[in-house]
Amino acid sequence: MPIRNIAVGRPDEATRPDALKAALAEFISTMIFVFAGSGSGMAFNKLTENGATTPAGLVAASLAHAFGLFVAVSVGANISGGHVNPAVTFGAFVGGNITLLRGILYWIAQLLGSVVACLLLKFATGGLVVPAFGLSAGVGVSNALVFEIVMTFGLVYTVYATAVDPKNGSLGTIAPIAIGFIVGANILAGGAFSGASMNPAVAFGPAVVSWSWNNHWVYWAGPLVGGGLAGLIYEVFFINTTHEQLPTADY
Repeated sequence: MPIRNIAVGRPDEATRPDALKAALAEFISTMIFVFAGSGSGMAFNKLTENGATTPAGLVAASLAHAFGLFVAVSVGANISGGHVNPAVTFGAFVGGNITLLRGILYWIAQLLGSVVACLLLKFATGGLVVPAFGLSAGVGVSNALVFEIVMTFGLVYTVYATAVDPKNGSLGTIAPIAIGFIVGANILAGGAFSGASMNPAVAFGPAVVSWSWNNHWVYWAGPLVGGGLAGLIYEVFFINTTHEQLPTADY
């Protein structure tokens, strides 16, 4: 059971060179991702003179986040695991795949990476507003919360199936692509409703720089609940010693 594998970690773990290198990788990967994702939204606002979001704009946001996350996960995978998301880190912790202390170190790095990316965007664009996540008109808090839970569940479940599961075999080589694809698809599904954050760090950076905190808790509660459930369910039901992988010909 994963509950047996959950660990706080040794006191010196947060200062070990490998942990600090992993945290730096998470900082850089998250900065790359947020700069591309939030930057695409700012570019759309500039081109449309802050016009209303269009279907084309939603597709553009989906592609920017999918491509950006694909790269961010790829460049961090061999160093930190390429979490790039506190919800992914939390899902890994619930499943017993990362200690609490290292997880907190990752969270700090991810949040700082997002804030730095947004500050760089604000400076590079000459002071343009970095748009914070918010609910669309007619969307209630409970609606947005369910969206964020379900979308993040799908994201973290994909991370487990393609990257965490020790039986993934050659599937692990396409993990960054699959992770990017599910984020892009979820933005197409939920972007017009909650903004489709799926990532507390992605919502945190813009909120800090624009100092806009309306319903910000939704972008923490939803992803953490969804990510935690995905990690727990996959670890309990699919990662065990009795499961046999199907032969390649049976796929």
